[in-house]
Amino acid sequence: MDHSHSDKAIEEVSGQAEEKQQQSRQETPEKVRSGNYTPQLATTDPEINKSAGRRLSNPNPRVAGEISISRRKSLTYDEARMPVRRRSLANADLMAVFYPPNTVSQPTVTETPFESAQLEGVNDKQLDNLQIGESDVASWEPTLRKAINSIVSIKAQCVRSFDTETSGTYTATGFVVDAEAGLILSNRHVVNPAPIVAQAIFANYEEVELQPIYRDPIHDFGFFRFDPSKLRFMKPESIRLTPQKAKVGMEIRVVGNDAGEKLSILAGTLARLDRAAPEYGVGEYNDFNTFYLQAASGTSGGSSGSPVLDIYGDAVALNAGGSSKAASSFYLPLDRIVRALDLVRREQPVPRGTIQAEFEHLPYDELRRLGLNMTIESKIREAFPASQGMLAVRAVLPKGPSDGLLRSGDIVFAINGKAVIEFVRMESIIDSTVGKDILLSVCRGDTAFNVIIRVQDIEAITPHSFIEVGGGVVNEVSYQIARSYGIPAAGVYVAIGGHVLSSASAWRGSVIESIGGTLTPNLERFAAAFSMLRDGSRVPIKFFSLRQPHKQKVAIMNVTTHWHAMRIANRDMRTGQWIYKDLKAPERSPEELAPQTATIGRLPMSLGPADKVWPSFVQLNFHCPYLIDGLKNTQFLGPGLIIDKDRGYIVCDRDTVPIGVGDVYITIAASIVLVGKVDFLHPVYNFAVVKYDPRQIGGTQVENARFHPDYLNGSQKLEQGDPVYIVAVSGDQSPVVRQTRVASRSMVSTNECLPPRFRCINVEGIKLNDQPSCQGGVLCDDEGLIKGLWTGVASQDLNHKDTTTMTGFDVCILRQTIEALAATGTYPDIRSLDVELWTIRMAAARALGLNPTRIKQVEETGGENPHLLIVLGVLTCETPASKYLRTGDIILEKNGALVYDVNDLSVIHDDKSVELVVLRDGQEISLKIPTTKLDGMETKRVVHWSGAIVQEPYRPVQEHMRRLPSKVYVSCTLYGSPANCCGLRPGMWITEVEGHPVTTIDEFISILEGQKLNQVQQPDCGARTESARDIQTARYVRITVVNRSDVLRVLSLRVDNHYWPPWELVHDPNTPSGWRSVQHI
Repeated sequence: MDHSHSDKAIEEVSGQAEEKQQQSRQETPEKVRSGNYTPQLATTDPEINKSAGRRLSNPNPRVAGEISISRRKSLTYDEARMPVRRRSLANADLMAVFYPPNTVSQPTVTETPFESAQLEGVNDKQLDNLQIGESDVASWEPTLRKAINSIVSIKAQCVRSFDTETSGTYTATGFVVDAEAGLILSNRHVVNPAPIVAQAIFANYEEVELQPIYRDPIHDFGFFRFDPSKLRFMKPESIRLTPQKAKVGMEIRVVGNDAGEKLSILAGTLARLDRAAPEYGVGEYNDFNTFYLQAASGTSGGSSGSPVLDIYGDAVALNAGGSSKAASSFYLPLDRIVRALDLVRREQPVPRGTIQAEFEHLPYDELRRLGLNMTIESKIREAFPASQGMLAVRAVLPKGPSDGLLRSGDIVFAINGKAVIEFVRMESIIDSTVGKDILLSVCRGDTAFNVIIRVQDIEAITPHSFIEVGGGVVNEVSYQIARSYGIPAAGVYVAIGGHVLSSASAWRGSVIESIGGTLTPNLERFAAAFSMLRDGSRVPIKFFSLRQPHKQKVAIMNVTTHWHAMRIANRDMRTGQWIYKDLKAPERSPEELAPQTATIGRLPMSLGPADKVWPSFVQLNFHCPYLIDGLKNTQFLGPGLIIDKDRGYIVCDRDTVPIGVGDVYITIAASIVLVGKVDFLHPVYNFAVVKYDPRQIGGTQVENARFHPDYLNGSQKLEQGDPVYIVAVSGDQSPVVRQTRVASRSMVSTNECLPPRFRCINVEGIKLNDQPSCQGGVLCDDEGLIKGLWTGVASQDLNHKDTTTMTGFDVCILRQTIEALAATGTYPDIRSLDVELWTIRMAAARALGLNPTRIKQVEETGGENPHLLIVLGVLTCETPASKYLRTGDIILEKNGALVYDVNDLSVIHDDKSVELVVLRDGQEISLKIPTTKLDGMETKRVVHWSGAIVQEPYRPVQEHMRRLPSKVYVSCTLYGSPANCCGLRPGMWITEVEGHPVTTIDEFISILEGQKLNQVQQPDCGARTESARDIQTARYVRITVVNRSDVLRVLSLRVDNHYWPPWELVHDPNTPSGWRSVQHI
């Protein structure tokens, strides 16, 4: 710090004051106004600062109910009353008809020029003294009529989560600032630092592709580029940027895509020119080191990027955000935008510097409390008579250029010997000295001194690359993130965890410090560390959450990269497109088969039969990479039971392993972790079979589960009042043992799920008197012989919230599977009647017309609780059984024998048809019903196309439909994808593509490849080479869809192979994961 030069700086300020007085007779007051103060004409609510928001929209339903308006989830905005962005929430209303606004209060003067000749070139002082007659006042009507042709509605898809942004679809506004070059100005949070695909819609509904060519690293503005030659029916004019015109009390109009409307016009009056930049929440994008303008115009979602126009059609500011609690809007001044536009227009880089310090403008009374020297204050006031404050340091980033030189509370009064009291002047100096030293004159307490700081290129701490790994996205920590959390602008930031990083709970907002012991300070080191890993391995990862940056976390990460491509994307600064390059991904190695041996400890005698059962227990972790088959979650945990240690078979419930696509991690003896695969999913009963390589456990003394033979073959079952031991696994993986009794036996009841997923039906469940809290286990006797399974049954409540109920099942449901595996190593054929059954008591059967002879027969042979089975519903209308059985049929006989046990009808082995006697409408009728063969994997093909996960309709889906529109079912759509943008939703069926009917997945793929609909050229601002019809055919595909209500719709989907390449997963038992990836080009 140099204290010797501070007096010199003060003298220079004094000299500037004298010079200022000499110039004041000739210069306009703009220079004074560009400082810090303008008289405040409107009373401002002190709460406005806490309740402001960006005028940005996100039609994704996932944020509903969390904040008033926002693109994504954040930190309890509603409670914090944070600002929100103005993107429209109604993407469907984007093309709303424009209605001329009723905002003109003056008489219409159609021949009045847009800028009166009297006002052209008049400075502020002359303007104050100028006498304007009533006939000279311009009208808003011709101004707005001209302006709307240059204002566009922007629809965009953020295709990847990146930095402060999350993937999704939104609409906003922009306006043409250079018609010849095709430049459109909008907000930074619209142009977006993340990869986006955007289109602009002009007032005559012509659509053009946009290239996001520039976004400012700090301030909320950016530029799109379009090809003017693509506009055939209109020629927009440039809207002039005039920051010097902004004045308190000026009447303005904000024109843009407001609340989803194509064009809305809102009136307002500028109330402040020196408002602090609004805060949008920690971890969000926030502007700083600038003033904002404020007006009571009440803009809403979608108006981000709207021009703030004066009556002559010039833009005086850029709409950026607003209050969610009051009718106040915040506008970005245009001073720095004008500079950037000039450089972008000339295709030159925009130099932006930083010293990694945030400043705030404080009034003189607060500055005095910080220690402002009276001599300095008097000199500043003399140099800038209209000023009401100065700049003070608000925060300094650690390890940045200013760290150790500046600190919070420092008052900056000069840079390079020139007095500086406002943001524009300060940034102008910093931007012009990138890579050089600047001299700051600072007052700290009662001491004035100088410091020399090297100006850093802000682009060096602004990420322009990201890596996709395991379905997640990582990028380097940006200046925005570092500033939000007060951390150094370095490290690898998790924008979305995906399949791999989330396995270690490294969610969005984490910073990775090392992987497998290798430090990862940047993306290059991260990619190198990851490439050295082995697919299928488990490695330690060190990271910290930005919410608790002082607490380092260590977790185990599952390295499974075979589901997703690993690649790096770099932004092309000329076009804004992100260019992908494949990276070396971890590969499987024979080393993973090296045996590992663990010791299974003995349990104390006090735990009864647990010691005899415990060597058969394992812990299963299931992670699925894609949400298919109706899943809402991706990670599941539960116990498993070894049924064949020599071949490596484990049985578990379907609440632990719900689908076949995913990775299974098997923990044995709390010591060894193996990678297994899903081998079988029982389509009716609540269990799955997982397979592992028994060579991997070496000499570990695991044991096969010992089943009681009478209970396994079904000759005996647990009945009400029977004593039983429950041996289960607790949440901390320790044994839970309790001696109890069976409370009841009854049919298991589960609700239909949305989205449709497997549910357990047509089976009896067991309840216990004293049910412990656990993850699952077995019911056994005192010798450890297993009589029943204790499992979790997944369902949903009436609000479609996932629930799990612990229920016991007879072990006889495993018999056919165990015997088939032991005999042939294959699974048994499973056939079904495709109906949901329920028990019916004799009183109800009598009321339905069952004759007394039958009733007596059932009562004599039906045991203590005589009952029959009734058809509660037909599960699918497209199987043979659906043509014979009806809801309400009471089933009396199967193949000539009375039937009471639901197990005799829920699963039918080997019989391709059965003969039933049913009671229908009081009459007994005989039926020969074909059975339906069910698959043991449920889903064997998964196709991705344009962000839609497509599969054949699995069995639970058929339960919701009277008929299947096709066999091309949309199971999931990804945020920010073309599928999500066009309105394609989970639960829809695709029936046609470009007029071609599709009924199967094979037809769907062949039509896409045959028509080459997936070959899409990226937007090119060069010469026009395609006809209108060619463009429409190449870039948009018409698809016909049918929803659950059997309502048909035609959607227009913009295919994008660059960000959403098509691929297919095919079930292949010969691969380590059980699945093989196929890339479609």
